[in-house]
Amino acid sequence: MGTQGTDGESMEKKFRTLFLSDIHLGTRGCRADMLLDFLREHDAERIYLVGDIFDGWRLKRGWYWPQAHNDVVQKLLRKARKGAEIIYVPGNHDEVMRHYLGTHFGGIEVKARDIHETADGKRLLVIHGDQFDMVVVNAKWLAHVGDVAYTVALAVNFWFNGLRRLWGGQYWSLSKWAKLRVKQAVNFIGAYEAILAQEAQKSGVDGVVCGHIHHAALEDLNGIRYINTGDWVESCTAVVEEQDGTLRLIDWSAVTRERNSRLPVVVPQAGNRAVRKPKTQKTAA
Repeated sequence: MGTQGTDGESMEKKFRTLFLSDIHLGTRGCRADMLLDFLREHDAERIYLVGDIFDGWRLKRGWYWPQAHNDVVQKLLRKARKGAEIIYVPGNHDEVMRHYLGTHFGGIEVKARDIHETADGKRLLVIHGDQFDMVVVNAKWLAHVGDVAYTVALAVNFWFNGLRRLWGGQYWSLSKWAKLRVKQAVNFIGAYEAILAQEAQKSGVDGVVCGHIHHAALEDLNGIRYINTGDWVESCTAVVEEQDGTLRLIDWSAVTRERNSRLPVVVPQAGNRAVRKPKTQKTAA
């Protein structure tokens, strides 16, 4: 059961399983504030951290670890202390954790991959997915170059959204928008999804849960359930399993935008006073 809010509604939703990936703690692009809000309202019996939880590549180039990033770690450790089973499947950016497979850290177990069985009996391969990215496997130097370019794109995105907020706009991912409109990127995403679905088929399971490409998805590919958790840099998404085995993708940035759209508007008044008016919903003509 979750805690009760002042309106009598539960402030915390309890799921059977929660899947998170590509948080990239240690980078300026990480939306730790959004993730903390999400973790305050969502809990699970089992939590999978599906790689790139922290960014070792970026931390080697320069240390960046604000309080919000530490708060995310502490929040996850607190959930483990309260009884949540947490399984950490490292990715390429936190590949140093692959030296500690089979080890437990504060109740968090590190595994190369795992097979998760849903409440309705479906078996899912849980893996980060970088093992099937030919650039990462065969030309790691090129992957690092791409990572630098991605950092620059995120910096542009940060300033762009700062300007949007001045005019009351909501967060919008410039890099995500560009990625989905570049033909090569779209082709790469499609090929990646197909390869991961094939790996699940070879493993004799019903589906695959992965991350790596920062593109959330929950779909069927030739009879295989393909689930990508997305990320907490651009899309702020997670996948949850309900108590009956139903899998659901949560777009937390969309939820946050919807909530913000319902906040009261400050209306200036004479004498430097201001009053708050609730936003009215538009009705159909």
